[in-house]
Amino acid sequence: MPSGASASGRYAPATRARPERTRLTAEMRWERSWIAVTPRRRVCTDRATLDRDWTSREQQVLGAILAVLSAASFALNNATARRAVVTGTPAQGMVLTVPIGVLCFLLVAAVTGEIARLREFPLTAALWMSGVGVLNFVFGRYCNYRGNQCAGANLTGPVVQLNVVVTLALAVAVLAEPCSLLQIAGGSVMLAGACITQGQNANGAGSLTAIATAKFVPRIAEGYLFALLAALAYGAAPIMTRIALQSSGPSSAIFGGLIAYGSATLVIMAMLLLSRVLRSNVASVQRGNVPWFVYSGVFVAVAQGFMYSAIAIAPIMVVIPLTQLTLVFRLIFAMWLNPEHEVFGPKVIVGTVISMMGACAVAIDTGLILEALGISGGLANLLQWRI
Repeated sequence: MPSGASASGRYAPATRARPERTRLTAEMRWERSWIAVTPRRRVCTDRATLDRDWTSREQQVLGAILAVLSAASFALNNATARRAVVTGTPAQGMVLTVPIGVLCFLLVAAVTGEIARLREFPLTAALWMSGVGVLNFVFGRYCNYRGNQCAGANLTGPVVQLNVVVTLALAVAVLAEPCSLLQIAGGSVMLAGACITQGQNANGAGSLTAIATAKFVPRIAEGYLFALLAALAYGAAPIMTRIALQSSGPSSAIFGGLIAYGSATLVIMAMLLLSRVLRSNVASVQRGNVPWFVYSGVFVAVAQGFMYSAIAIAPIMVVIPLTQLTLVFRLIFAMWLNPEHEVFGPKVIVGTVISMMGACAVAIDTGLILEALGISGGLANLLQWRI
C-alpha cells in the first residue's frame, strides 16, 4: 500500500506535515531578518541567545526613553528652582524640596502596590541608595541651587552637565563598561562647549556699561565653583545607583528613590536641629517662593524616578549621555519662565549646541556613527578602540 493511502484505498490529505514546515519557515525567516539588520555583529543561531539579545535591545530602548523624560523633568526643575532662588536661598531650596521627594516616591509606591515589597529590598542596595541620597540630594542639590543663584542656570548648566564625564570615567573604572575613543572625544567636546558658555556676558554684551545696566548680574567665579562641585556629586551618584539597582529590575527604582530621599530627609532634619542659623534661614522663606520650591521638588523627584528606572535596566553609557538633552530643554524653559533672570546670548547657544554634539558622540553607538559618516579603514578602527 502506498505510504499516503488509507485503509479504504483512498489517499488521505497530507496536512499534518505542513504546520511544522510553516513553523520552521517562520523561525528561519525571523533569524534571517535578525541577521540582516545586524551585519556587523557575530551571528548566533541559538534561539535562546537571540531572544536574550532582543530583550536587551528592548530594555535599552526603554532606558533611552526614560532618560529623555528624565532630561525634560530635570530642565523643568532647574527653571523653577532658578525662579525660586532669585529672592530665596539655596538652603531653603534644599530643606523644602527634599521632603517633597519622599512624599512623591511614597505616593507612587502606595499606588503601584510596590510598598508591600519594601522588605524584599536588599540591605546592601539600601545602604548604597542612602549614600546616594546624602551625596545627591543634600550636598549636590545645595551646590546646584547655589550655582543657579550666583550665575543663573544657563551659564552654570553646561558646567553641571559635566557630571556625564565624571560618570563615564567612573563607569569605565568601577563598572568596567566599555568606552571607545570616539566617546572620549565626545566628552572632550562637551567640556569645550561648557568653556564657551563661560565667555558669555550679561545680556550677550561685553561692555561694563551693559553689565551694570543688566537686570541680572552673574557672579561668575562663585557660580562655576558650586556648579563644578554639583557636577562631581551628580556624576558619582549614578554609579552608586547602578551598583544598587542593576540586579533588581525597574520597579526597584521606587524603593531606591524612597530610601535615597528618606536618608537625605533625616540628614536635613538633623541639620535643622543642630543649626539655629539654618532654622532661621528656612523660617524666613517668602510666601511667593514656596510654590516654586514645591514645583522644583516635584519635578526633580519625577526626574530622579525616570533616571533610576532607566539605570536599572540599561547601561550607564546609554542612559547618562541622553540626560544631556537637559541642556536643550533648559534653554526652552528658561526663555519661558525666566527671561529676565537668565543670561542669554550667542555663546550660550553655541556652547549648548557643541555640548549636545559631544553628548551624541558619547551616547550613540560608535559603529552607527562611523557607518553614517562613511568612515572606514584605520580611522574607523582607531575610533572604535575601547578602553
